[in-house]
Amino acid sequence: MFEPLVSFVAATSNAKTGPIPVVTSQSATCPPACPFKKNGCYAESGNVRIHWNRLDGGKGIAFSAMLAKVRDLPRGQMWRMNVAGDLQGANDKLSVEHLEALTAANRGRNGYAYTHYPALDSEHAEHNAEAIAKANAQGFTVNLSGNSIAHADRLHALGIAPVATLVPSNSPHSFTTPAGNKVVICPAQTREHVTCQKCRLCTVSTRKCIVGFLPHGIAKKKVEKIANE
Repeated sequence: MFEPLVSFVAATSNAKTGPIPVVTSQSATCPPACPFKKNGCYAESGNVRIHWNRLDGGKGIAFSAMLAKVRDLPRGQMWRMNVAGDLQGANDKLSVEHLEALTAANRGRNGYAYTHYPALDSEHAEHNAEAIAKANAQGFTVNLSGNSIAHADRLHALGIAPVATLVPSNSPHSFTTPAGNKVVICPAQTREHVTCQKCRLCTVSTRKCIVGFLPHGIAKKKVEKIANE
C-alpha cells in the first residue's frame, strides 16, 4: 500500500485551530469519493496548499515517525490529524492497519480527524464503517464528513460516528435538519476569539449534534453548489 509522507507541527500558528499539534498528509490520501477533490477543496489554495506542495514534493516524515511524536504528546493533549489530506487507504477503502496504529498511538490523548472515506454508497462502505466505529470506540475521534445536509442526515443515521458537514452559506448558526438532527455551525466561524482548541466540539465522539461548516476559500462557489445539493 502507498505510504504517504506527513508533516507534524507541535503547535500550529493557524488562527482558527489554535496552538495545538497538527498533522498534514499528502494529497494522495484523499479518497476518490470526496466531491471536493480538485473541485473546491480549501486545501488546494492559500497557505495550506504551500504546505501540501512540500509534502507532495517529498518533504515530510514517515507515518511511523509521526506516530512516535503522537505517543510523546502529554496525556489528554488535543491534536488534529489531517489539516489537509485524509486517513490512509486506497481506492475508497480505508487501511484498517494504519487506522488501528493511529488509534493506539493516540491512547490517552485527545486526537480527532475528519474523513471522506465513504461509509455509504460504496462497495467498501461496510468495511470503512466498521473501522471508523472501532476507532471512535477506542478514543480516536473520526468525524464522518458530509457533503450536504441531506448527506449528513444519512451519515448520522448510521450511528457509528459523529458527523460534520458543509452547509449553505446562508445557514443560521443552529438549525434542525429534515431528519430532526440539530446542526451547530462551527463556533470558530461564527464567534470571535473562538478556536478549535477552545471549542473542542469536533473531538467529542459521542456528540449527537452535527457540526456545520460554512463554505470558504477562493473556490467558495464550487463548494456552495455541492452543499446545496
